[in-house]
Amino acid sequence: MLNGQGRLEKSGAVSLTDQAYGQLEELIVTVQLAPGDVLSEATLAARLGIGRTPIREALHRLAREGLVVILPRRGILVSDINVQSQLRLLEVRRKIEEVMVTAAAKRADQAERDEFRRIAEGMLACAAAGNDLAFIRFDDQFNHLVAAACRNEYAANAAALMAGLSRRFWFVHNRQSADVELAARRHADVAIAIADGDISGAEAASGRLMDYILDATKSSIDT
Repeated sequence: MLNGQGRLEKSGAVSLTDQAYGQLEELIVTVQLAPGDVLSEATLAARLGIGRTPIREALHRLAREGLVVILPRRGILVSDINVQSQLRLLEVRRKIEEVMVTAAAKRADQAERDEFRRIAEGMLACAAAGNDLAFIRFDDQFNHLVAAACRNEYAANAAALMAGLSRRFWFVHNRQSADVELAARRHADVAIAIADGDISGAEAASGRLMDYILDATKSSIDT
């Protein structure tokens, strides 16, 4: 089930590493930890109230996803934002997401389909209220749910490497130059098509979403 902030309440314990990763990823995506910031395990451990070992493991995961850069004997930096890199990422993301959403529309169980509907409603409500942070949290949950429902671990693993970079780019650039309500509608269209089991509809909606993201990304070059 989703809580009021758009996060999925999971049964069972969540590891400290997962907790550290989730909190750090959001801090970076929402640029509370900004590009170029130098990170300290000790400082982050104190800030989050989590031990240094889970922090270290989370930072290595974030490094694999390109959100931080670990420089031996020099420190850990939040990675820069690069428009050209984002455009190359979108070339790959379009193909992978097409595979994932069509598979999810075919393979999702009823509980997942219900969750897609709740996410769609939550995204639209957040956009109408102008709540960017809540929207980005629903987007994170949407990505995780698609990854689970598609039942394809190879596509899901590939998508996970791009998700944080894409969400951060949107938070920094696209929300300023693009229509946030349109972003919510494009995401909601995909979620609803998956919930309906509409395979061709999910593919078409995913294409429209990626077209929107690409156009918004290109527009950021001139802003």
